[in-house]
Amino acid sequence: GGCGACTVVVDGKIAKSCLMLAASADGREILTVEGLARNGELHPIQQAFWDEYGFQCGYCLPGMLFSAQDLLDRNARPSGAEIRHALQANLCRCTG
Repeated sequence: GGCGACTVVVDGKIAKSCLMLAASADGREILTVEGLARNGELHPIQQAFWDEYGFQCGYCLPGMLFSAQDLLDRNARPSGAEIRHALQANLCRCTG
């Protein structure tokens, strides 16, 4: 549960799937990073990462995307400190 790579959205809240028992997913709505894009169009958060060169190896990407979206859902204009705090639970293997 320390890297954030397995982050998904469960019933509208971010969760680390590696810490969930499979049985606890029964009957719940689960969104993975593959489900963000719709009709061949990237989700706006995916597009923003793409536009700003935020895609690297992709290992940390689900956690980064979902954590960033969760922050923006709560605060449309976060400060730099708030962004860093929201993303701190995601370990990027490319940059440390």
